[in-house]
Amino acid sequence: MAEERIQRRLAAILAADVVGYSRLMEADETGTLTRLKALRRDVIDPLISAHSGRTVKLMGDGALVEFASAVDAVTCAIAVQKQVRDINAGLPEGGRIAFRIGINVGDVIVDGDDIYGDGVNVAARIEALAEPGGICISRSAAEQVRDKVPIRIEPRGEQTVKNIARPIEVFRIVAEDFAADIVAGLAGSSATATDKPAIVVLPFVNMSGDAEQEFFTDGITEDIITELSRFRDLLVISRNSAFTYKGKPINVQTVAKELGVHYVVEGSVRKAASRVRITVQLIDAESDRHLWAERFDRELADIFAIQDEVTRAIVSILPGRVAAAAGDRVQRKAPESLAAYECVLVGKRLHHRSSRDDNAEAQRVLDRAIALDPAYAHAHAWKGCVLGQSFVNGWSADSTATVRAAEREVTLALSLDENDSDVHRVLAAIQLSIHHDYDRALYHQERALALNPNDDLIVVQQGEMLTWTGRADEGIEWIEKAMRLNPYHPERFWNHLGRAFFVARRYGDAVKAFQRITRADASHMAFLAAAYAALGDDGAAKLAVQGVLKHDPAFSVARYIETQHYKHDADREHHREALLRAGLPA
Repeated sequence: MAEERIQRRLAAILAADVVGYSRLMEADETGTLTRLKALRRDVIDPLISAHSGRTVKLMGDGALVEFASAVDAVTCAIAVQKQVRDINAGLPEGGRIAFRIGINVGDVIVDGDDIYGDGVNVAARIEALAEPGGICISRSAAEQVRDKVPIRIEPRGEQTVKNIARPIEVFRIVAEDFAADIVAGLAGSSATATDKPAIVVLPFVNMSGDAEQEFFTDGITEDIITELSRFRDLLVISRNSAFTYKGKPINVQTVAKELGVHYVVEGSVRKAASRVRITVQLIDAESDRHLWAERFDRELADIFAIQDEVTRAIVSILPGRVAAAAGDRVQRKAPESLAAYECVLVGKRLHHRSSRDDNAEAQRVLDRAIALDPAYAHAHAWKGCVLGQSFVNGWSADSTATVRAAEREVTLALSLDENDSDVHRVLAAIQLSIHHDYDRALYHQERALALNPNDDLIVVQQGEMLTWTGRADEGIEWIEKAMRLNPYHPERFWNHLGRAFFVARRYGDAVKAFQRITRADASHMAFLAAAYAALGDDGAAKLAVQGVLKHDPAFSVARYIETQHYKHDADREHHREALLRAGLPA
């Protein structure tokens, strides 16, 4: 039996530990646990999420966190120590919790959701060398962040640590540099690199006159912040910063200026008898213009189920409305003034139009984004996506070179940001549509869905994947969910839905879906012809066949069926037979 291959990857590992945990627990066990839980919920977890980290494990007095980037690990650590220090300043000495943090960049062994190995051990050992409230980093981490993060790093020399045979060269991040302007500078530099839209969700207002509803109102706000943070093209202000405005009179433009955001989300909760009404609005802070507003009326049967439902509804629409507003700004700009994020935004719009010329222009725009910011994983992922679209539709002069370029882009994107859901979405699409490797496609699709279950492109792709792999009835449900998530979805979603209906043998529904496409091409018309033929409507099938041959006079069923990605021969043959029955040339 072949020996199982050990999976490894390079990662930035952050190890954190509570200073004097045993002493704190002995003095006040309940109070210590309550304060530590609050710190994790309100400060540490949101900051880890905002810096693209993944909590590997929590111990009673510490945590192990994985990052794809040393810069993200260090900036997250600085932000954590700064916020914890600010919180401690308002507490009596006996109630303060302080952390030591150690960071190392090294090779780790992957075991499911866990990681271990020398890279992890070094981070844990140098963490113990940090002073209370301080951060120590290894040489490998220091080399990655030098000249990229505006901080001072002091050498601590080579240190001999437990269970590590070789001496470890350690550096100390100077604690005095954890100033508000440095932390603000870190956030600002990250935003400036790609010019991402920044958004703050202000604490929703409890208008029920019922103090017991305050937890529900705050819960709605916190959940929206957490879920919006999954969208990597949004810079979301942390819960800790947003809640400083709780209970205060709000001037949107003043708040936006103080936090450096483009958009503000406000909302309110009103409970009456057995019903609850939640209102939410998205505001363009610069113009103080309302971009979107919605009201949700629900029966108050299960308050937590309502909280989850409303959060999903709000979060599914907000990113699209922000992107639309940003797109409006882009259209008013000269092309040479576009920054990297805005180039990606234009590239996405061009991709969704699904035409050869738009695809070529999308490639040029995304090349500009990458030139502006070579380390922008999202730009590389979308370049791979657009190249994949070119290959699948036969728009590339050299299909082999196009495939290689697409894979090169998404492989680079993965190395830059393993936690970008779009990277895994594109990898799943390439494995499915180019290599027909259904297992690897499913792995990356599930990873994308876990990272962001609210992204309509990921959700619709889940429906596509289920359709191609013989589970079209389930695929229909996912595609319809994607359409509900984004009422402003690209027109190509109708193509995905029509195909799923056809594979599920729901031909009448397939016809209705394909008829919603305003710019039908030969592929759409071929599906429409096959659906009419399966319904026995020969006249409509003949008209659809004429449309196919008008768009593609050289169309053949044999060549066309090769472009379909069915896992099972039965689905492929079902499609082939319907195309031939419609009268399309073999």
